[in-house]
Amino acid sequence: MMGGVAIDGSNPSSDKPRRGRRVRMTGAERRQQLLDIGRTLFAEKGFEGTSVEEIAAKAGVSKPVVYEHFGGKEGLYAVVVDREMRQLLDGVNGALTAGHPRELLEQAAFALLDYIESYTDGFRILVRDSPVAQSTGTFASLISDIATQVEDILGLEFKARGFDPKLAPLYAQALVGMVALTGQWWLDVRRPKKAEVAAHLVNLAWHGLDKLESKPQLVGRRKS
Repeated sequence: MMGGVAIDGSNPSSDKPRRGRRVRMTGAERRQQLLDIGRTLFAEKGFEGTSVEEIAAKAGVSKPVVYEHFGGKEGLYAVVVDREMRQLLDGVNGALTAGHPRELLEQAAFALLDYIESYTDGFRILVRDSPVAQSTGTFASLISDIATQVEDILGLEFKARGFDPKLAPLYAQALVGMVALTGQWWLDVRRPKKAEVAAHLVNLAWHGLDKLESKPQLVGRRKS
């Protein structure tokens, strides 16, 4: 070997694997990365238990980068909550397509349970209390928004049945609140299965305690 070059003319140093260069993220990619990390940490530790230092460390950046994109932890949290609220509201609004009131109840129940199942971290964030709730909204305000969607449907049904349509808002809040609180409980236990939970929720809402079916069945096309 002469001057670092082998007899056969090769350079041993060139055979060493080179370290891969870090790919620089675009601003949009970095923002999304911070949102994903923040979402996971907020769901696991809550707002108070999550720090800007931890968010930055997991993203492999300095704290000023977090402040540059969101102005601080509060700003990041607000964007995460806003996205989750839109996701759930869009799911509920898109699910309410049936003509029969009982199937509409089933669709609303499934929409919330689907969200809990598919966006568990998001739901955990929504049901937590936060000191910045005034600017981001609360779970109660979200439920109220969903109830408003149901209110119009109930109002038409009440009028058709000879009931006072002015009571529709009360019943809408009661029905949606019942499903939402049951969803919070089901978040951790996950028993019984989703379709069975939906069937029992609609059973109570549709028949009342006086006419509960012992083995409620779903009437819509969806069975799971």
